[in-house]
This record gives sequence, C-alpha cells and structure tokens, in this order.
Amino acid sequence: MSSMADQMGPLSGLKVIEMAGIGPAPFGVTLLADAGMEVIRIERSSGSVSPAGAVNAAQDPLLRGRRCISLDLKNPQGREVVLRLLEHADALVEGFRPGVMERLGLGPEVCMKHRPSLVYGRMTGWGQNGPLSNEAGHDINYIALSGALHAIGLPEKPVLPLNLVGDFGGGGTLLAFGVTSALISALRTGRGQVVDAAMSDGAALLMAPFYAKLAAGSWTDERGANVLDGAAPHYGVYPCADGKFIAVGPLEPQFYSSFLARLGLSEDPLFGKRAQREMWPQLRERLEQVFLTRPRDAWCNLFEGSDACVAPVLSMAEAPSHPHNLARETFMDAGGAMVPGPAPRFGTGDRQMPPAPQRDSQTTDELLHLAGYSDTEIVSLRADGIVNS
Repeated sequence: MSSMADQMGPLSGLKVIEMAGIGPAPFGVTLLADAGMEVIRIERSSGSVSPAGAVNAAQDPLLRGRRCISLDLKNPQGREVVLRLLEHADALVEGFRPGVMERLGLGPEVCMKHRPSLVYGRMTGWGQNGPLSNEAGHDINYIALSGALHAIGLPEKPVLPLNLVGDFGGGGTLLAFGVTSALISALRTGRGQVVDAAMSDGAALLMAPFYAKLAAGSWTDERGANVLDGAAPHYGVYPCADGKFIAVGPLEPQFYSSFLARLGLSEDPLFGKRAQREMWPQLRERLEQVFLTRPRDAWCNLFEGSDACVAPVLSMAEAPSHPHNLARETFMDAGGAMVPGPAPRFGTGDRQMPPAPQRDSQTTDELLHLAGYSDTEIVSLRADGIVNS
C-alpha cells in the first residue's frame, strides 16, 4: 500500500482540510483523495468515529488517504491550529448544520480572511438557507422532497434505494464536483468561494432526466408505470430456480432480438407485442415462468457473449469475485476487507488504493510542524489537552 507522499492523480499537489463527520462529506473527500488530493482530517478530541461504521479504520473507504489530527476546537488554541493549517490548504470541507462552524469561530468569513483563495465546501441536507435549513433530516427525507423517493418502488408504495441517492449521489459526489470546480476557478483567479452542497438539491438534480420526460409527456407520475421503474417486462428483475435473481434490460430492438434469440422465443408472437403497453403484464408473467426453469448462473452462461443486456444480481459477498470486477480490480483489499477502489480512472487506468488513515503521534507532530509550531510549542499543546495523539 502506498504512502501519502506516493499518491498521484489529477488533484495531486492540492490539499484539503476535512472537518471530521459522517456520511456524505467524508465520501466527497474520499473522491478528492482518490484523485490525488492530500487530506488533513481534523478530528474531535473526544475520539474518532468511522464515517462508514467500520470497526477497523483501515477497512473504511471513507477514511482512506487521510492524515488525522485530534483537536479541542472549543479551545481558542485548537481553532488557531486549524487556521494555521488553512494557510497551507486549498480547500476546507465541513458537513455540519448551518451556523456550527461560525459558532466555532471557523466560518467562511474567518477562514477565507486567512486564506483568500480558499474553497470552502459545505455539505448539508437542506442547504445553507430555506425554511428547512436548520431542521434535522436524513437521506430518506431529502429524497422524499425531491420527487425521487416517490418515483422508486412498487405501485403500492415507494422502496428505499439505500441512502445512495441523497447522501452519496446527490450529496458527497456533487460536493466533490463543486469543490473541484471551485478549485479550478481559484487557481485561475486567486479567489476562493463557498460551495453550498445540499443533498436535497443534489437528489433533485439526479432526477433531471425524469422531470424532462414528465414535461414531455413520456413519463407518468405514477410509480411502477414506466419503462425504467419496473413496469416494462424487458427492463426488470426476475427470480430464478435457485432463488437468486437475474437483471434484464434489452431496451433497444437489436438487444431485444438477441435476448429473445438466446431464450428461443424469437418466433413466439407474444414477444412481438412489447410496444403494446397493455400486453406488458402478460409478457412479464411469461418471462417469470421462463426464468424460473433454471438457476441464475445457468442463465448467465446462456447469455454470455451476447448483447442481450442480461446480468446476474450479485450480493455484496459475490460482487468482488465476479470475473469482470477481478479483471478491472474494481474491488481492492483494505486491511483484509474487499472494498470498492478509486473511480473513475485517469490516464492509463492504473490506480492505487490510497493508504489507511494515519493517526499517531508522528503524524500529529508533522501536521503541527506544517502549521509552524516548534517542538516546545507542541509539547505545550499536548500538555494543555489541545491536541491528542
């Protein structure tokens, strides 16, 4: 596993200060770290928390690529350490409710006064303003307000898409995009700016194509009544003889033809009627009967090498061992656990897993020296409980 100094990528040479938190903000910072940015994580003096809930920090993808320092931010001297570190940073990312950083004396106005080119990334559920901005919430609440939750699931009720849509898709991913975009501007102009990344905004943005379809009349606001939401028989999930599932998605005519050919159904007149929506329930029932005749992996063997758009529904235990994922090293070892590796890939496509978080006395000393503290001052900071290591 590489050291921090060995990390390369398009963002190599840039540094971000991460205020420790859970969920979306750490995920966004992981994307920055995976792209080569150096990350200094400011943790609470009360102790560190694994953002992903991992017992072993080395196995937490939301901690990789960090050097960590534990500070008492309620003490002015602790805040001073952050400000001195910011003088060497390009960005800061925080994921607290609006006003928390200001109350700590580390709001954008204060930090950007110390570092005018600083990009200040703020990750919240509802955003920095608006009627709900100070209310508590979670992914389920943010995607509920965006229209996304209503659109996903069965006709009788919505189904939760884990916390992928609000927290990580509309949250952390767009936070990383926003910070990177603002960094490009800062490098060009010398002026930083605040990035207000709200999960409710991001979840709504992820729904953009469906809002466009709704406006065009090609999408209905009824759940389970559209091509991509489970109504179409040629875009869905089917149980197999062994209780496992197969994912089917031959939308285009040529892929549908390949799909039918592998199933031996090309001459069945029923399957020539997929354009007739009233036939969809009958087509789905027929396909359910077909797929129940063989186990999942037998179907995978049948469709191998075709353009039928068929794939096995793999469990999290199975996915790392799939031949395609193995060939691309989609999953990589982290402290004995297989976790998703960095994505996307840059240049030749070769990539390294950023190292496990560094959280020890030596790392603390290195970061305090970076902030300009002498050895004598570091001893004093430790004695006063300002830093823990």
